[in-house]
Amino acid sequence: MNLADELKARGLIEHTSADLEKILSEKRVVYIGADPTADSLHVGHLSWVLLMKRLGLAGHSLIFLVGGGTGMIGDPKEKGERPMLDVKTIKHNVRALDAQLRGLLGRTSFRMVNNADWLLKTNLIDFLRDIGKHFTVNDLIKRDTIKRRLETADESISYTEFTYALLQGYDYLVLNKKYGTDLQVGASDQWTNILSGVDLIRKREGKESFALTIPLVTDAAGKKFGKTEGNAVWLSAEKTSPYAFYQFWLNQPDEVVGKYLKFYTFMSPFEIDALMELHGRNPGKRDAQKMLAKLVTEIVHGTRAANESIAVSEALFGERELSSLSREEISVIQKNAPYARVASGTSVIDALIQTELAPSKSEARRLIEGKGVSINGVAVTDVNAVLELSEIPGGLALIKRGKQAAVVSVS
Repeated sequence: MNLADELKARGLIEHTSADLEKILSEKRVVYIGADPTADSLHVGHLSWVLLMKRLGLAGHSLIFLVGGGTGMIGDPKEKGERPMLDVKTIKHNVRALDAQLRGLLGRTSFRMVNNADWLLKTNLIDFLRDIGKHFTVNDLIKRDTIKRRLETADESISYTEFTYALLQGYDYLVLNKKYGTDLQVGASDQWTNILSGVDLIRKREGKESFALTIPLVTDAAGKKFGKTEGNAVWLSAEKTSPYAFYQFWLNQPDEVVGKYLKFYTFMSPFEIDALMELHGRNPGKRDAQKMLAKLVTEIVHGTRAANESIAVSEALFGERELSSLSREEISVIQKNAPYARVASGTSVIDALIQTELAPSKSEARRLIEGKGVSINGVAVTDVNAVLELSEIPGGLALIKRGKQAAVVSVS
C-alpha cells in the first residue's frame, strides 16, 4: 500500500488542495504549526504529530513551527478571545514543546522553527502593502468561526483576531522562500487559514504549493479533544500520569477504538481490521482497547511506563496478583490508584472509608451486608472483619466495591 492509499485507509485525510496522489508523488518539505498556549501537547495534537511522523518515515522533510509570534495574539475561537500570554510564558512553553516533540519523533529528523523570529521583526507598513493587499475583508468574514462570531450577540471579534489568517499565510510564504516548504498540514478547522498560505505563495511567488488537513479527533460524544472543551488528556507525564494516560485509552468505547487504532498507532490497516474482527467476537475481553492503550502509551511515555501501567491495571482489575508486582509498579499504584496504608488489625469498614470506596461507616456496613465488598477476590461477609498482615500475601490487599477497586498496604 502506497502512502496516499494508507493515509486514506486510516481516515487521516479531510481536505486536500490537489489530488493526494499528486501531492505525495514527490518528496515535499512539510510543515505544521502550533501556538504555544500550554507547555504540553495533548491527545488532540498527537494525531497530527503522528501524521507528520508517517510523512517523515516516507522520506518527506519535516518542519514544526511553533508560534512564538502568533501565540501572542491567538487564533479566533468559537467563543471569546484567547488570553494573551506574556513573553516569559511563551518562551517557557516553546522550550517545553520542542523537548516534547523530540521525544515523540525519536529518530525521525525534523527542523524546529519559531515564527517570532520573523513576525517580531516585520515592518507594519511593508506587511500591509505586501501581504495585506492579497486578502479581502469579503473573504475573511465568510470564514466559519469569524462568521459565527459576527452573527452572535455579545461575541464581537477583535481586529487582532481578525488578522490571524494573514499571519498564518505569511508564515507559509516565509517558510516557502527560506526552506522550500511546499506542503502545509493542519487540523480541518484550520483549512481556510491554510489555503490562505497556498493562495499567497501563488500570488506573490507564482509557485504551486499544497495543503492537506487531518480530521478533528473527537471523543465518543463527538466533542473535540482539547483545552477549550475541558477534556484535554496531556502528553506530559506531569499533567497526565502514564497510568492515567493508559487508562484513558483502555476505557474507550467500542465504537471509536478502531478509528483511534488507525489514527494513533503504526499497526497496518490490515492488522487493525483483523484485530477488530476478533474483538467483535468477544468484546468483553477488550483486546482492541488493550492494544490501543499499550501502543499509544509506548509512543508517548515509552515501553517501561506502558508495561508498568499494564501490570497495575491487571492487578487492580483482578487479572494479576498484587504480590507479583515490582516495587516500581507498586509505586505507580500509590501515585495513581485509590490507595491507603493501614495497620494490621484495621477493620475492613475503616479501610473502605480511607480508600474512599465508602463515604461513611453506615454505608460501608451496608455494602458488606449486601455482599458488595471483596478482598483479594474473596467476598467479605462479616461486618467486623479486619485486615490481618499474616493473612495478606506481601502485605497488599485489593479491596473492591463492585467494579471500583482500591489497594491497601497492611503493615
